Amino acid sequence: MQYVMLIYLDSQRWSTLSTDERNRVHQECGAWHEALVKSGHSRSCSGLQPPSTATTLREAHGKTIITDGPFAETKEFLGGFEILECAHLDEAIAIAKRFPGLRVGTAVELRPHVVGNECKD
Repeated sequence: MQYVMLIYLDSQRWSTLSTDERNRVHQECGAWHEALVKSGHSRSCSGLQPPSTATTLREAHGKTIITDGPFAETKEFLGGFEILECAHLDEAIAIAKRFPGLRVGTAVELRPHVVGNECKD
């Protein structure tokens, strides 16, 4: 089963880290990801540019409204994601618990990944 691991950064906490600390976290995250690739647990991953680069589309009254910025203004923002291949949620949780960003304030959300037409709602 696949799980999407959404990685949220706390922008206030992240901004308190030095450049060296940020680089170290990025290197550790890279090593963590490479281990997942080698073990067959990573299907894909991506980092995202900061929310200031986002473009949001909504539809209201039959018109599409396009705005600069993220969908919601929050202290935390989506920084990236990893698609995991795991036997079950407990395995996905065990992998997510080793994510190096957790120690610098990131939050990780796991959700089952919809593949094809398998959505259950």
